[in-house]
Amino acid sequence: MSWKDFRSLTKVSIAAASTFTAAAGYLAALRAFHWGLGTTLLGTLLMAMGSCAWNEVQESHLDGQMARTRNRPVPAGRVSRLSGFLTGLALAGSGFALLAVVHGWTAALLGLLALVWYNGVYTPLKRVTAFAILPGALIGALPPAIGWAAAGASLRSPALVALCLIFFLWQVPHFWMLMMLHDQDYGQARFPTLSRHFRADQSARLTFTWTAATAFSCAFLPAFGAVGSLPVLAILAAAALWLLWSAGPLLRPAPGGPVFRHTFWCINLFALVLILAVSADPFLPQPAARVGAVAQWRP
Repeated sequence: MSWKDFRSLTKVSIAAASTFTAAAGYLAALRAFHWGLGTTLLGTLLMAMGSCAWNEVQESHLDGQMARTRNRPVPAGRVSRLSGFLTGLALAGSGFALLAVVHGWTAALLGLLALVWYNGVYTPLKRVTAFAILPGALIGALPPAIGWAAAGASLRSPALVALCLIFFLWQVPHFWMLMMLHDQDYGQARFPTLSRHFRADQSARLTFTWTAATAFSCAFLPAFGAVGSLPVLAILAAAALWLLWSAGPLLRPAPGGPVFRHTFWCINLFALVLILAVSADPFLPQPAARVGAVAQWRP
């Protein structure tokens, strides 16, 4: 297997996105830099890459019907389904073992839950309904919890709930905009799409609603103690307002492909800014009341 095919099979860019949210969870919980961040990132990345490899094996017959995906290594025949499965098993197994040995069973089992939910629930459900992303969005909420648990913090913290909520909400418009961008491709493979249920303007308004919910959920992060420094609060407020403004064209009477593409990249950029802001918050000056509150739930 070539390096190029390995990267495509394991969808490294998608797996890395999950890894970055796990890093945000780890740093938000520990409130300090520690070598354990490296093993948390590696374990999460390996499990995510293994899950992505299994996803390509699962959907290879459908990927082969879409122009966007037919040149992936498994549907193109450059990597066999067995090789793809074994690669995923080796990666996911290594990641699970690393998290379990270094960070404990809670972090490892959360990683396993993410894998089972993605490959065992969301992937087959996508073939049944265009609304599969609603339960499937749980996948977006789990990586921050993996990082949080790896840092040794309690999963009952309201701060973690706020952090997981925003990534859960973000996952829905992210996927629906991707679906609308590639509506014909998805239809060619007989995936159910929003266009089966709504007109383009209705789908766009629905997506705007979820995008707005994602932006407004930024307020929960300081409210529940996930962040507290003034620079991060300012960044989150600006990012939320910018996302709302960027998504405004979705409310036009007849939004087209360029609108969906622009908003898709904007919401992805918003997620990156969010991850960086949450990760930087522990290293910035905190209000005195905030420092005392953090001390009550720190491991």
